[in-house]
Amino acid sequence: VQLQASGGGLVQAGGSLRLSCAFSGRTFSWYTMGWFRQAPGKEREFVAVISRNGGTIYYQDSVKGRFTISRDNAKNTVYLQMTSLKPEDTAVYYCAADAGVISSRYYYGDAYDYWGQGTLVTVSS
Repeated sequence: VQLQASGGGLVQAGGSLRLSCAFSGRTFSWYTMGWFRQAPGKEREFVAVISRNGGTIYYQDSVKGRFTISRDNAKNTVYLQMTSLKPEDTAVYYCAADAGVISSRYYYGDAYDYWGQGTLVTVSS
């Protein structure tokens, strides 16, 4: 499995960005997909996760109502639409994949077998 994240950049506070993560190597629809982020000097943290068919989604509390995770199984891509961005959202964002059924264990990075390279999001105040 290979994951390629893209879409990061510099945006002003209150702005929006959409991240994409292209999946290849296996059947995309078999995989639960997650987004994590790591801010400078901080540990990696969970952002959102989506089930194989997109029917179940979980978010970190700090992004609820601002971020939307979605997937297109025909395009082998998972997205993270980010709105009302804040300076504290500044981080490298990573997508991750695992061939399991969605559960609360996917809040933790060690539940995932595959990781993308990360894309940097910088939110200026």
